[in-house]
Amino acid sequence: MKKLVLIAVGLTMACNSSQNTVPEKKETATSPSVETTYAATITSDELKEHLYVYASDEFEGRETGTPGEKKAAAYIKDEYVALGIPAAKENGDYYQEVPLIMDVMPTGELRINGMDYKLGKDVLAFDAAQGHFSDIVYVGYGIDDKNYNDYEGIDIKGKLVLVKFGEPVNADGTFKVTGTRNNSKWSKVSDAYGMRSKAIQERGGLGMLYYDDTNYTRYQNYFNRRRQRSSGGLSLKTTNDNDFINVVLNKNVATALYPSILNTTSKDVIKTALDLNLSSDSGIIESENVVAVIKGTTKPDEYVVLSSHLDHIGITDKGEINNGADDDGSGTVALLEIAEAFKKAADAGNGPKRSIVFLHVTGEEKGLLGSQYYTDVQPIFPLSQTVANLNIDMIGRIDPKREGNRNYVYLIGSDKLSTELHNLSEAVNKKYMNIELDYKYNDENDPNRFYYRSDHYNFAKNNIPIIFYFNGTHADYHRPSDTPDKINYDLLENRTRLVFHTAWEIANRDQKIVVDKGVK
Repeated sequence: MKKLVLIAVGLTMACNSSQNTVPEKKETATSPSVETTYAATITSDELKEHLYVYASDEFEGRETGTPGEKKAAAYIKDEYVALGIPAAKENGDYYQEVPLIMDVMPTGELRINGMDYKLGKDVLAFDAAQGHFSDIVYVGYGIDDKNYNDYEGIDIKGKLVLVKFGEPVNADGTFKVTGTRNNSKWSKVSDAYGMRSKAIQERGGLGMLYYDDTNYTRYQNYFNRRRQRSSGGLSLKTTNDNDFINVVLNKNVATALYPSILNTTSKDVIKTALDLNLSSDSGIIESENVVAVIKGTTKPDEYVVLSSHLDHIGITDKGEINNGADDDGSGTVALLEIAEAFKKAADAGNGPKRSIVFLHVTGEEKGLLGSQYYTDVQPIFPLSQTVANLNIDMIGRIDPKREGNRNYVYLIGSDKLSTELHNLSEAVNKKYMNIELDYKYNDENDPNRFYYRSDHYNFAKNNIPIIFYFNGTHADYHRPSDTPDKINYDLLENRTRLVFHTAWEIANRDQKIVVDKGVK
């Protein structure tokens, strides 16, 4: 799981105690159900065998784009080949290349009418930006919404565009975008920057100058953390990486550029001279998702995506290997065992009605990059036909807060988009597993914001119902001490079986899961 950072688009050790062991689930029927037969093939012994390899020093901590991660990807691919589960891509390649760029923080300055403004103090930028500009277009809030659009009647193609944070309010105090007294996602710091940048790019703009005095300190803190890293940060490489400009301005710079910015949202063309001289030395990083599929029998063009991330955080400055047994070795091996169970079912003539996609993503620790590439850039299977995403990220340990009451799993997001999915999840667990489903971190006000911190979020933001399975953090989280000997394999087995049963039910029901809530 990635550590939360602020960017728009930023304990005690859990033990292997056998106390309060997981109760054995007994079948009420005279013989096991078909799905229970295949779930039983998911065993703690096989999970352990996989994990002792996958979380070994041989894989060098699996940091994104490193030889260690490539060994991990090869291990996963080889397992699917051995199982006879085909690649998701039509050309038979299990690897989905994910082009990444190592963003080295820029240096330089912004100049307005001969006055220099310091990068990191008055101006923030995370990429290189060069050029002289004199016809900058101001479009107010920069909102592009069906209920309110700042771009109507103005052409921004090939122009640098100035926008500001916030959104318009009606005379009665309601917001124009929502029509209610609640503001929209255009005012959420996690979305505001990225949505405006995307709107400008889609309309052919050359770049965005973003004035946000409300959240400037938060962006500045992130900028400072990024600048302190010697290795730089990773992001998805897109076709306009070398062209599109994103710069954040504080109040001093915004008013120097356009004195009326505080008081007006009326469109305008700014003749003030602005020079950008921000340079950086960035490089390309090669990485890949690993994706396999079991085609559905009667609904092959509908897809249930099961995901986990294959990367971790690599080697420390002291040369210690972060093995990432729980994060997310546990999810990776769980996915392999679930795949094997579905393959055995398919080989016996009991294959799922819908297709099951096994998605092992790269770059989760760098900002959910592999899943973002799959959902936002190159879905192998249409998102419109993707029924649900079940994401597994850390299910092999015990949250210290749960010691003595260990037969649990945290569920996050099951009710965010679909009441039906949540109810199905509850019913499946009650029927087969009787694990305590703990919704502690599902709270909208959870300060950890785990809902936004693993790969399911890239599906959820596209209105695809999700469930995130998680055991919570522990003293070994993101440390070299996250090793396979500390995994609770009985819990890993049961939690993996729960995901299998849930996937089985979703894949084999008559109707697709209904989305009745939608992204806010």
